[in-house]
Amino acid sequence: MALKIYGVARSRAARVLWMAKELGLDYEHIKVDFATGETRQAAHLALNPNGHIPVIDDDGFVLWESMAINLYLAKKYNTAGLYPTRLEDEARAWQWSFWGMTEVERPLLTAMMNRAVFPEDKRDPAAADAAEKTLAQPLGVLDGVLGPTRYLLGTQFTVADLNVAGILAWARPAQIDMSAFPNVAEWLRICAERPAARAVRQLQRE
Repeated sequence: MALKIYGVARSRAARVLWMAKELGLDYEHIKVDFATGETRQAAHLALNPNGHIPVIDDDGFVLWESMAINLYLAKKYNTAGLYPTRLEDEARAWQWSFWGMTEVERPLLTAMMNRAVFPEDKRDPAAADAAEKTLAQPLGVLDGVLGPTRYLLGTQFTVADLNVAGILAWARPAQIDMSAFPNVAEWLRICAERPAARAVRQLQRE
């Protein structure tokens, strides 16, 4: 197989696995697990010196960072219009991908860790609540954009939706109240019901 995806499905690698499945790619999934220390071993550090996942090896081309990977895969193997054809829409796909990482991921991760991941005696409810309050602003932005359109770039699901929805997939385990953001909640539901997204959730249960 030309494409190798390193990382476990219960990590940011889920976004890349989702993309690979949306594109119908033939790939090898190499389950490098951060929880066991595998990401800090020499073999993995040779691929990503940061010691993180996901990483891909696409026929000898090594790339890390989930957003960069998905933008690359979507553009190289574009099927069904996942990657925009107009320069302006391409820039907007980058915009939303970077926005998701800078505005949403950190507070969402903080809420999830303190509500679902850390042992109960290590959780900080105040930190989780503060993180959820921080999320209100970017979620409000997203809700406003999704009001007039079905997807982030218009009427078609693209890499922009996948990248942002891949981050917001953590909203459920983070117990984020989405009632004030109905457009986001509906969009996220539609994205999560895509067959490729369902397939990745099955991988997470294995």
